[in-house]
Amino acid sequence: MLSYNSEHHQFRELVRDFARTTVLPTHEDAEHSGSWDRSMFLEAGRLGLLGFPVPEEFGGPGVNDFRYHAIVVDELQRAGAAAEAIAFSLQNDVVLPYLTDLTNAEQKKRWLPGVVTGETVLAIAMTEPGTGSDLAGIATTAHRDGEHYVVNGAKTFISNGQTGDLFVVAVRTGDDRYKGLSLLVVEPDTPGFHRGRNLAKIGLHAQDTSELAFTDMRVPIDNLLGEEGQGFYQLVRNLPQERLSLGVGAVAAAEGVLAETLEYVKQRRAFGTEIAGFQNTQFVLAEVTTELDVARTYLDDCIAAHLDGKLTAARAAKLKWWSTDVQFRTAHRCLQLYGGYGYMREYPVSRAFVDARIQSIYGGTNEIMKTIIAKDLGL
Repeated sequence: MLSYNSEHHQFRELVRDFARTTVLPTHEDAEHSGSWDRSMFLEAGRLGLLGFPVPEEFGGPGVNDFRYHAIVVDELQRAGAAAEAIAFSLQNDVVLPYLTDLTNAEQKKRWLPGVVTGETVLAIAMTEPGTGSDLAGIATTAHRDGEHYVVNGAKTFISNGQTGDLFVVAVRTGDDRYKGLSLLVVEPDTPGFHRGRNLAKIGLHAQDTSELAFTDMRVPIDNLLGEEGQGFYQLVRNLPQERLSLGVGAVAAAEGVLAETLEYVKQRRAFGTEIAGFQNTQFVLAEVTTELDVARTYLDDCIAAHLDGKLTAARAAKLKWWSTDVQFRTAHRCLQLYGGYGYMREYPVSRAFVDARIQSIYGGTNEIMKTIIAKDLGL
């Protein structure tokens, strides 16, 4: 059973204050500019909100406790800062494990200190124009040439593509669909590395999402993560934590929308009474809160399993598809209670609605999640 101690509660208050004083005041500007300001990460680094598992010798706290990761994402999503929450999830939950678990001492010394301070923004480049959830279909090539890999190809839908300082790039080093993939760490000032446009999305406007192109990009062999040919298995091994992080954000965001909607229906009047008094409003919110209670209970159970090293790929897949579906359904149903006001961007529920739409797509589509679950059933 999941529990939090006094240190976790104190940390939550710290994150909540960070969201209120640092993130939310700049959120609107970030939405308009298409990217959050890097000063946010620097302040996060100063407060100790980044790089929890990084060993002390490389500047980190050396804390292997996913509850701290979850608190950061939870509080930011609950506050309505979905794009910023994704940035922290990428830094702490999605990309960092590759740099802590697959690196040698020299690589750790080069890369980890900046991750902890917030000076180094991380990104991962898997998706390609012709390859989404099918990781084995990655076509970007990396041919060995002396002490370098020569990389050619393209990536798309890369979060932090504009702001990233260090990219974990999935490349094809051999012909085998699975054993032919490897992971390289690439700095954006590497000759042949090209950032494309910041893609225009329907939601998450404050999170930059980009195309990347590699033309005869020469990457030192010292930037290889782990062994050549192990990239597919390295990616698959880290996916359960990525999907757990998405589940944390989905449930917290939905809980935040519900809380705001409860306040709204108690104040909004129609036909001479508060709309909270209408049976339809009561039934909708009763159903929403019940679904969220179920989702929160399963999420907490998955976090507890992860802390014990027992979170399976199938359970993470169940959490990802269920929680993100509940998140979108919650935003959809709550927006309806706002009427026309729910369609206006000045109301947070409208942004929660469009921000939630991507959740069932990235991190592996929810259809792929169901195939993982089906395989676990022996089908």
